Amino acid sequence: MGFFDFMTEDIAIDLGTANTLIIHNDKVVIDSPSIVARDRITGKIIAVGKEANMMQGKTHENIKTIRPLKDGVIADFDASEKMINMFIKSIPALKKKLFTPALRMVICIPSGITEVEMRAVKESAERVNGKEVYLIHEPMAAAIGIGVDIMQPKGNMIVDIGGGTTEIAVIALGGIVCDKSVKIAGDVFTNDIIYYMRTQHNLFVGESTAEKIKIQIGAATEDLDSPPDEMSVQGRDLLTGKPKQVDVSYREIAKALDKSIQRIEDAVMETLSQTPPELAADIYNTGIYLAGGGSMLRGLDKRISLKTDLPVYIAEDPLRAVVRGTGIALKNINKYKSILIK
Repeated sequence: MGFFDFMTEDIAIDLGTANTLIIHNDKVVIDSPSIVARDRITGKIIAVGKEANMMQGKTHENIKTIRPLKDGVIADFDASEKMINMFIKSIPALKKKLFTPALRMVICIPSGITEVEMRAVKESAERVNGKEVYLIHEPMAAAIGIGVDIMQPKGNMIVDIGGGTTEIAVIALGGIVCDKSVKIAGDVFTNDIIYYMRTQHNLFVGESTAEKIKIQIGAATEDLDSPPDEMSVQGRDLLTGKPKQVDVSYREIAKALDKSIQRIEDAVMETLSQTPPELAADIYNTGIYLAGGGSMLRGLDKRISLKTDLPVYIAEDPLRAVVRGTGIALKNINKYKSILIK
């Protein structure tokens, strides 16, 4: 066994709808958009991650950009496998090796995932030389990454807003007591912005531009303490067909996102209403933790706090909380054995 241990490398993967992150030797070695570009004629993958992302919305008919994950689960099996494979092969420390070492992996999955979808993730991992593959639920990983001691008999509420799903969970004693997974997250916010620009400004913008708007001036409420400046947005005028530019303020984006954020709020309220009273008492004291890229939306913490009358805290590095938690679970595999799915 000793020799096998020496040959095995440990990696933790947060396979996300929008971004894939990989930890190896306690370092985040891959942090890339979950996107691949494929040549339609040969079927070969031309680029993955950042390179493929730059091509999005700018391809000709022979190149197709694919996002292999939809709503937190694998939608394109072949593309996702090739993507994971290429990411793992590009880890600097593994590049030097003559052959791909056996891998011990912990991969994080959404809590609303089905058995079939779970098997798809495992099979993908095994094909990339995963000898020991464990799965961990996303809210659990997020909680560990935030620094919550999940094994305590204490209730903690986590809201993880990713690209494809928002995962809401109440965790105690190393288990999920009640959870809700809603398919409203970063991607929906982006589409809300595209729709708003079309209907309010007659401006047709692409996904990448809408994403930029969301990051630069995105907001969850119209009264921010330190509002961002207006942003100039370029796109195509739907009436004349000419390229044009309009200035957009954060208030408009708050309007555009309002309905989607309301639905996240409702899901949080619903989860709270299903929480056993003893755990509700804990949450009253500990508050709600936000993780995931969506939690960086300006004023979202304030808005959820007003809705729930609870303190709301954002994880210090929300984009990496999940992968960090996955990495910690991998490192202390014996301590967390009970929460990992073999």
